[in-house]
Amino acid sequence: MQWTSALAIYLLFWSFSVFVVLPFGVRTTHEAGGEHVPGQADSAPHEFDLRRLCLRATIVATAAFAIYYLNYVNGWITPRSVNLFLRERADL
Repeated sequence: MQWTSALAIYLLFWSFSVFVVLPFGVRTTHEAGGEHVPGQADSAPHEFDLRRLCLRATIVATAAFAIYYLNYVNGWITPRSVNLFLRERADL
């Protein structure tokens, strides 16, 4: 695999990981004991920490990409091993 392909795949893992970790650790204004601003949604986060979000997403994306890359190198799960349409396989 070329390094540019690996980088592109890692960035896809990272962007997906942002949405996975986004709801974790969020506290609403009511839970944090803050004052509710008129017009603010009840579910709005009290504080948004972009650094913490990026760090969490980086950790999750790195772990997921490491598993993906190890599978790519070692060939643990291949497209032939996933039988989605329940067809008979001649190679077994």
